[in-house]
Amino acid sequence: MASTETTDPTADAPVKDRGDAGGLEAGLDALETSVASRTPFRQTFVNKILPPIVAVGVVLVVWQALISLKIVDDPTKLPSPADVGNEFRDAWLEGTLLGYIWTSISRGLLGFLFALAIGTPLGLLVARVKFVRAAIGPILSGLQSLPSVAWVPPAVIWLGLNNSMMYAVILLGAVPSIANGLVSGIDQVPPLFLRAGRTMGATGLKGAWHIVMPAALPGYLAGLKQGWAFSWRSLMAAEIIASSPDLGIGLGALLENGRNASSMSMVFEAIFLILFVGIAIDLLIFSPLERWVLRSRGLLVKG
Repeated sequence: MASTETTDPTADAPVKDRGDAGGLEAGLDALETSVASRTPFRQTFVNKILPPIVAVGVVLVVWQALISLKIVDDPTKLPSPADVGNEFRDAWLEGTLLGYIWTSISRGLLGFLFALAIGTPLGLLVARVKFVRAAIGPILSGLQSLPSVAWVPPAVIWLGLNNSMMYAVILLGAVPSIANGLVSGIDQVPPLFLRAGRTMGATGLKGAWHIVMPAALPGYLAGLKQGWAFSWRSLMAAEIIASSPDLGIGLGALLENGRNASSMSMVFEAIFLILFVGIAIDLLIFSPLERWVLRSRGLLVKG
């Protein structure tokens, strides 16, 4: 006769299975603990700070070796590190070093903010309206590939030698990159997100703000980073070509002054300052933004 007794699955579960569940819970707790823990300073120093210091030291050693071993014995072609250091020291003592940096940074950041205000809505429009994409999408791609220096002569003719000309060159160089970066990010948004947003009433500007922009943030951030690079290079080209006493002396003008004076130490000073500003902006602004985006999406465990 068949038995009519019912069995309780939980009662018959082996002790091993319950132990596996406990081990799984402990593993999840350990995972949460590892995510929350901070990286020790020693590990951060070894992995992130020490390598660039070593790289700079190697470059300086090789540079000095070229001078000491008479491989390059013409100071008009390659100055020694000491000569470039003296150029920095003189500019600091004269009180002009920070002025060079601030003149270019203030123009670059302000022009980039203007480009951001124009490129973001333009990118949204191109990405969301098919007719606009078909009309000006290829033009934006072509403008992005156009060298920024090509805009300097017409900007000088149109606007003259003033800061408006500088900002115009920055806009023409940066807006296409920002807009195309946003378009690329929006194109990678899963359609399911958009349908879910429409179901919950997020349409039009509300959908763009709450659904499209957050989902497209990685691509948009890549476009911003590239847009800043184009802004900075456009500004340097404008300062080199359209230098004028009325515009002040920025880093591009300092580079051109070094060329006119046949002073390679001044040329190297300008190059290092341009490089320093570019690295500083990336480390202080874009790298933290990238880490925040990755961390908010669970893609950054430590850092």
